[in-house]
Amino acid sequence: MIENTFKDLVEQTFTFPQQEFDVNDAKLFFNNIDLNQIAQIYGAPLKITYLPKIGEKISNARKLFQKAMDKHQYNAQYQYCYCTKSNHFSFVVEEALKNDAQLEISYGFDIQIIKSLAQKGKINKSIKIICNGHKTQSYREQIVELLENGFSHIIPVADTIEELAFYNRRVDRPMDIGIRLATEEEPNFEFYTSRLGIRNHKIREQVLPILENNQHLNLKMLHFFIDTGMKDTAYYWTEFSKAINLYIELKKTFPSLTDLNIGGGLPFKDALDFEYDFEYMINQIVFQIKEACEEACVDVPNIVTEFGKYTVAESGASVFKVMFQKQQNDRENWYMINGSLMSSIPDIWGMDQRFIVLPLNKWDQPPSVVNIGGLSCDNEDYYNSEIHKKQLFLPKIKDGDELFIGFFHTGAYQDALAGYGGVKHCLIPSPKHIIINKDDDGNLIHFQYRGEQMVEPMLEILGY
Repeated sequence: MIENTFKDLVEQTFTFPQQEFDVNDAKLFFNNIDLNQIAQIYGAPLKITYLPKIGEKISNARKLFQKAMDKHQYNAQYQYCYCTKSNHFSFVVEEALKNDAQLEISYGFDIQIIKSLAQKGKINKSIKIICNGHKTQSYREQIVELLENGFSHIIPVADTIEELAFYNRRVDRPMDIGIRLATEEEPNFEFYTSRLGIRNHKIREQVLPILENNQHLNLKMLHFFIDTGMKDTAYYWTEFSKAINLYIELKKTFPSLTDLNIGGGLPFKDALDFEYDFEYMINQIVFQIKEACEEACVDVPNIVTEFGKYTVAESGASVFKVMFQKQQNDRENWYMINGSLMSSIPDIWGMDQRFIVLPLNKWDQPPSVVNIGGLSCDNEDYYNSEIHKKQLFLPKIKDGDELFIGFFHTGAYQDALAGYGGVKHCLIPSPKHIIINKDDDGNLIHFQYRGEQMVEPMLEILGY
């Protein structure tokens, strides 16, 4: 009797191959990259960034918004901003800029990145820079400094009345300003109202008088964002409708208001059976804005987005090697890897985030239900069927077999949350980092951006 292979299982369970995943000679190819070969060259653990994916995602979003705007004869622009906090690495930000993305930042240290990009000639002073977040005094001062240095399209989005009052006192030249609308949280959330933004009635009672009496501040943008993302739910559309109605109300008083910023929230592919109707959601967003504005006889706004996870998550992968397996009881077989999931992919234990988990080799071996155990001593350093929502299968191995495992679409937030290059739980080092790109002829090129973290810098941080 011929035993089914791991490849058979995947093909029977999912639509496979998929756009970014295929198998050849029992080895996994990720965006046409032989990852087993990469792992053999560089070793594991390692993290991978595939830069062309970033441009592909930006292009796809632009096409969908343009298609919806054409369909509904939407007479305004769509502007794609990259949310830097999702991945601050220079090569990631510069790849987004190559694809004509504008930038959204969230803390004062981001200003130094803006200055560095300008000095290198990667941006000019006409780029749109949306300054979000609750702002410290230093952050606010640096925003004004950029304005004074000629950055003509910097837009601080006021998160509090006090912040707006600061610009009212401090700015002595024309400055575009945004307002963040505080949304109501989902019914099952611990809090009723988001801590971010300004409540609707306070915008009317306190924000408008400041703007009406200041000759330098131009209300340019209304910012709306739902933390749980763009979902086809009654909750999302209710909050979205409130934002559109507020835009209409403000537009009648402030003709300078031209931008409706709907934030981020487009999801990334976190499973092989991932389903999300991007075209439908974007079409509905454009349609609802157009319909409401037409009924109120006001001009439709430019639609601005700040996609972070959507832009960079699918460019990333984390690769580990199985050190050995442990059969702890009749049901629980552990594949112990040579890295820490808590340290490398913190969203797994921090928010039960799903990721696509696939072997890089041995697709011709029979499947086995397994748990993946991390290198740290923490009880939470694992990935199994409970987190994965389904049983986790990987190829069956014998002692001495070499098996590499990949966690895919890990390119957003994981490095920042894990403190890449800093002190890690159990002093487990950050893995080596590999960049994969294409040359001018379309050929794949790869190089090691940084090696595995060494002990000396870590001990220096700790004072040894």
